[in-house]
Amino acid sequence: MKKLLILSPYDGFSHGFWREGLADYLAGEFEIIECTLPARFFSWRQRGNSLSFALKPALQQPFDLMVATSMTDLSGLRGLNRHLSSVPAIVYFHENQFAYPGNNTVGLLERQLTSIYTAISADRVFFNSEFNRSTFLVGAKKLLGRMPDEVPLGIANSIEEKSSIVPVALDIDPVKSYGSPGTRLKIVWNHRWEHDKGPGRLSEIVTELIRRKVDFELSLFGQQFSRHPPVFDEILEMLHVNGNAGEIGFVESRTEYLAKLSAHDFVLSTADQEFQGLAIQEAMASGCIPVVPDALSYPEYIPVEYRYATVSEAVDVFLSQRTAKPISLARYAWSTIGPDWTAALGEICPQ
Repeated sequence: MKKLLILSPYDGFSHGFWREGLADYLAGEFEIIECTLPARFFSWRQRGNSLSFALKPALQQPFDLMVATSMTDLSGLRGLNRHLSSVPAIVYFHENQFAYPGNNTVGLLERQLTSIYTAISADRVFFNSEFNRSTFLVGAKKLLGRMPDEVPLGIANSIEEKSSIVPVALDIDPVKSYGSPGTRLKIVWNHRWEHDKGPGRLSEIVTELIRRKVDFELSLFGQQFSRHPPVFDEILEMLHVNGNAGEIGFVESRTEYLAKLSAHDFVLSTADQEFQGLAIQEAMASGCIPVVPDALSYPEYIPVEYRYATVSEAVDVFLSQRTAKPISLARYAWSTIGPDWTAALGEICPQ
């Protein structure tokens, strides 16, 4: 049985979910070694993961194949660890360093260049959405075009030629039909409490729902951190004062979380950054009607009638889509995505 190494150097919630799902799917075909680093100290983790990984005992052995997230400094790791110098590799992009809103400019150039080196070092490059791939390739072309000299031609094109769209797979079966919302709309916002998930826009939508006297309650299930944007406190106060607060707080149990999602009518996104939208997809699969920005990765799987460009349009979607039919998520099932992984791994390392 071939030995497969899976590397996840910033193993936060979504990266861990992807890694565990992939390992479970491939478990019968490969001997799998998983090596991860905690999702903290972002700048150090991004720059230092090749050093952190290189001398780990688990990596001091030969491997037949390797799958690594794009956070991995693959070119550096290949140079530091002779066992991995020529192992065929697939790099998986959950996100890219060219499409974050208001991206922290400290160390940004280095993060962007490292991601390009990693993509060059891979045999295949997988992106979770076309939005992710296109913004990475456009960003890479622009960045390399600004360099003063000695930039080899066709780098972005060569990465594109070995790239594919392979989303993170869902681990739940989508509902066959939506329930009918009652008079009081039950809305859930299930994203990280951070700036890139659009808390300002969330505040504006809550304000507009209240102004238009919509009978609703809003639950906030997203992951919280020790510090979060102050606007979240303003949103909570507004919800409580006006009697619109649903359940507030991160739900640790996945089973309980999915059950709570299914008790809602709508799932709302206000994101400024979304490379796939796993939280929205899980809520859709649990029976929630999506209300999302008309941007980012959402147009790839959510029809236009569920997307909004303005705050007023978002409220209009809540009021007009009470009898919506489920949107197909068949392309996000393991039965669709799994064979893509099996085929690609077989191609880069034939029997």
